[in-house]
Amino acid sequence: MNYQAIIEEIYTKVKNGENLGEVATYIPELGNVHPDRFGVHLTTIQNSHSFVGDSDVRFSIQSIAKVLILALAYKIEGAKIWERVGVEPSGSPFNSLIQLEYDFGIPRNPFINAGAIVICDILVSLLPNPKQMLLDFIREASNIPHIDYSQTIVESEKSMGFRNAALVNFLKSFGNIHNDIEVVLDFYYSICSIEMTCKELSKTFLFFANNGRNSFSKEPILTVSQTKRINAIMQTCGFYDEAGEFSYRVGLPGKSGVGGGIIAVHPNQYAIAVWSPKLNKKGNSYRGMKFLELFTTKTELSIF
Repeated sequence: MNYQAIIEEIYTKVKNGENLGEVATYIPELGNVHPDRFGVHLTTIQNSHSFVGDSDVRFSIQSIAKVLILALAYKIEGAKIWERVGVEPSGSPFNSLIQLEYDFGIPRNPFINAGAIVICDILVSLLPNPKQMLLDFIREASNIPHIDYSQTIVESEKSMGFRNAALVNFLKSFGNIHNDIEVVLDFYYSICSIEMTCKELSKTFLFFANNGRNSFSKEPILTVSQTKRINAIMQTCGFYDEAGEFSYRVGLPGKSGVGGGIIAVHPNQYAIAVWSPKLNKKGNSYRGMKFLELFTTKTELSIF
């Protein structure tokens, strides 16, 4: 399969079409990103690369990092984490408080904000230096030593983080936050601030396409069973309340972020990252969704 030719063809088609939606201005720093940025990078489990556009420009991966903290918590703590967070699609906005009330403080899944905050709390309990140890985990998985947080984005997140502060306090009232809420929130904002290029993002997620094994060192990162389960949660919960639409149109496990990034994984084949900052009404990249739909249609490769 000539991935490079296919990616270039679809990229040109999408770039010449409409670029609808809005950049996520509710996090002030994200509003400064040029709305016409657009990049794609695909990495196969054989470590071959196909790319186009702004694939080497760093951007804030935002909620895509929720998959990585889940992987680290699951690796260390095992199935015990599911006592504090569920695995069901939410069907509600990613920052909903109403659902927590109905579910007695157990977030519906680890990819909505409340669920990711609980995973952050688990890691704060487990690790002596969670911020550094998460970076170490990501750098080892990706074979990229310079991946880092953006303190500028952390401060921007904090300046408008009223809903997340409400969520962590609400979770604390149900006994589902065990640590100091300011420590947990700082870790949560930090993970959302991680910056990567499309190339770095696709390399980071490659182990989800490789049965949990690092494609560079060949060492296991997760078990096959853990990898299967996280891929399943990406399939059903990775796109807020548009997960069904993504599954229907694209047919791959994946995760989006309000920075405009999308990562998608084809088990046993590749990880593909797309970045375009303008978001649709559900908070997912407009061009990213369109590109991946056309890509899996053209290649006739999805998990279905």
